[in-house]
Amino acid sequence: MNERKPERYTHGHHESVLRSHTWRTVENSAAYLESHLRPGVSVLDIGCGPGTITVDIARRVAPGRVVGLDAAPEVIEKARALALEEGLDNVEFVVGDAYDTRYDEASFDVVHAHQTLQHLADPVAALREMRRVVGDDGVVAARDVDYAGTMVHPSSAGLEAWAALYQRVHRSNGGEPNAGRQLKEWALAAGFTQVASTASIWCFASAEEREWWGGMWRDRALESAFASDAMSKGLVTRSELEDVSRAWQSWAAEPAGWMGMPHGEVLCRG
Repeated sequence: MNERKPERYTHGHHESVLRSHTWRTVENSAAYLESHLRPGVSVLDIGCGPGTITVDIARRVAPGRVVGLDAAPEVIEKARALALEEGLDNVEFVVGDAYDTRYDEASFDVVHAHQTLQHLADPVAALREMRRVVGDDGVVAARDVDYAGTMVHPSSAGLEAWAALYQRVHRSNGGEPNAGRQLKEWALAAGFTQVASTASIWCFASAEEREWWGGMWRDRALESAFASDAMSKGLVTRSELEDVSRAWQSWAAEPAGWMGMPHGEVLCRG
């Protein structure tokens, strides 16, 4: 068996990153799966992060069992705190491995992964594991962004530098930043016989949306694991990151500012 390439989560869990992750819900991040989230359905959410999508799923499928799995213990603690705060007793959060979840075959009706496969060195192997633990009549769902397809207006030298740097940093950690366009190919390689492919977009255009997204990347460009990783690998200087940070701040303040982030989605069976 070939040895798997090293991988590392590009974003880390700095507050500026969790600002984005805790915004996510079924409505804005998993609408393509919504019709499958019926009361009584069991769900495994792989790469659940701070658990906002997972908790939303748990509300929708109650009393069905929901498990959120993530490799980072610190973010699992945040997810557990959220579930406790929401008073949900049908969801649990565990530290685990996307390649080896330790669950029996056909343990869940739905297995879901949002923005997870892009960070894995072997997404096909992870999809095979997802296929193993879903029931015969169940569905495996995955959604990932496609960074190369991101549209930002008005553009600037700083934002163009960010786009190029993001590709380099993400790939240096063993992931695929343009995963959205490859989900169907990966699902077929994992052995699924039925793959329904769709796409959706995050759009940030209002003053509030621009301040939220632009302000988040203003901080992430300087303070998150992305920043320290990029500098430690010699991919960028602190001064260049400061330029990127200012570019996001300027974009956020621009009344004509508009951003679209395309995502690929797959619903897999068989």
